[in-house]
Amino acid sequence: METSPIPVVTVQTAPFDDQRPGTNGLRRKTAVFEGKKNYLQNYIQSLLSSIDLRDRQGCTMVVGSDGRYFSRAATEVIVQMAAANGIGRLVIGHNGLLSTPAVSCIIRKIKAIGGIILTASHNPGGPGGDFGIKFNVANGGPSTDTVMERICQVSRTLEEYAICPDLHIDLSRLGRQEFDLENKFKPFRVEIVDSVEVYLQLLRNIFDFSAIKSLLTGPDQLKIHIDAMNGVMGPYIRRILCEELGAPANSAVNCVPLEDFGGRPPEPNLIYATSLVEAMKGGDFGFGAAFDADGDRYMILGENGFFVNPSDSVAIMAANLSSIPYFRQLGVKGFARSMATSTALDRVAKAMKLALYETPTGWRYFGNLMDSGRCSLCGEESFGTGSDHIREKDGLWSVLMWLSIMAARKQSVEQIVKEHWAKFGRNYFCRFDYEALEPRAAFYLMRDLESVISDKAFTSQKFAVGDHIYSVERADNFEYIDPVDGSVARNQGLRIVFTDASRLVFRMSGSGGGTGATIRIYAESFERDPERHNRETQVVLGPLIAIALKISNVHERTGRRGPNVIT
Repeated sequence: METSPIPVVTVQTAPFDDQRPGTNGLRRKTAVFEGKKNYLQNYIQSLLSSIDLRDRQGCTMVVGSDGRYFSRAATEVIVQMAAANGIGRLVIGHNGLLSTPAVSCIIRKIKAIGGIILTASHNPGGPGGDFGIKFNVANGGPSTDTVMERICQVSRTLEEYAICPDLHIDLSRLGRQEFDLENKFKPFRVEIVDSVEVYLQLLRNIFDFSAIKSLLTGPDQLKIHIDAMNGVMGPYIRRILCEELGAPANSAVNCVPLEDFGGRPPEPNLIYATSLVEAMKGGDFGFGAAFDADGDRYMILGENGFFVNPSDSVAIMAANLSSIPYFRQLGVKGFARSMATSTALDRVAKAMKLALYETPTGWRYFGNLMDSGRCSLCGEESFGTGSDHIREKDGLWSVLMWLSIMAARKQSVEQIVKEHWAKFGRNYFCRFDYEALEPRAAFYLMRDLESVISDKAFTSQKFAVGDHIYSVERADNFEYIDPVDGSVARNQGLRIVFTDASRLVFRMSGSGGGTGATIRIYAESFERDPERHNRETQVVLGPLIAIALKISNVHERTGRRGPNVIT
């Protein structure tokens, strides 16, 4: 018996005034998406309507999630609305799961128009946690400012959305599912694909898997401890590191994706990845790593818990690219880092006589540089590193970079880092996060601080802290002019550079879940002398932090006694 076509329904709605996507898409408390009538549907319609109708009709899109609570329900709504809005094919990860790097990889591989990723990155999950929707464009990278503005404009005037409420898919069944829709000539197609396979094929073409396998299985076997933090990376770690590269199955922990990530924020840092830190301190493992919920961020630890600062990590990768077949074959074009990231990468670029681009925070700014052939490797201080193999930061790629370097150099993590410091100098670096601030208080604090550092007298200022004297060389509100298309990004963070190359940076962050504002303070100090490379970071940076607190009055103006997080 022939089934009748699935009806397309138009539903009346009213616009919301808070659906402007931020650096990482639209993030809100899960209860907002789940409980506010039409909130999810409005945003998905705004996103789909932001794509030109001629491009949208019959096109292919990718959909994936980090497995957090509400992802399955949201995926079904996205499928129903994509069908109603003329999308021809959706490619979705098995059980709805795809890491952010895998989404970027698949978009590029199948030439999709873009992809929707359901993630709030390292933010907590569960009914009381955060939820997010991120739209990646055709190059596989995050939405540009122009695309985000278009989505926002549509959301402000939206009066209706289109949906096929009777269309239901089975996310657990691999393969193709087709649906006939009313008033549509071609069937709507959904393909449920293996979450790992396409991404694994890409990694095989980048790295020398046999060298990594020898490192993990040979007579001098490197014992590793990898924590998926109950996010999306569990299936990737098991398949790639354990099955493909031979690491013992018990090398991988917390590999079952959970809707609440086991009740902890899936944030790979020293504060939240405590089980990894404790395991590494025991001395039984030579290499440790943790990943965030969607797999684009990572943390590296060496034996006895030796911590690799993310700013150092990207610089060390840059200095060792000759260890990687991909870069030996394609060459190295240049490097890029976010302004807030330490200048360790700059020193490697200078030694290699390569261009270094300093961008605002947000991976989308690296996309133009890579698409135009200017940049091969890029990184941010927030535990994100990547290359031009995709257009996203990539946690597992970063781990394989480190394992490749260790295999080539036959050294431990600590030896590699300390040799790098001896050659290039050490950039001591830390970040203070003041989270969930009252937005107006945060705005006026930053505004007043900009007035202070913009005063002409400030550039001749000297600060004495103990026996340290810091002389200001320059101070500004960072502005970025894209060398490819000339677009300008203003107000990207306040920075103070001292004559000894020390830096202070103050930035309002856009990666929260919509609960207040976050101010981040970054401090950096360069040390050339190898005899002074083993000091405590907080001791070295203490005087700079004292200056930052004094000129910003952050504690007095926010009522805080200290930061929520120090990294």
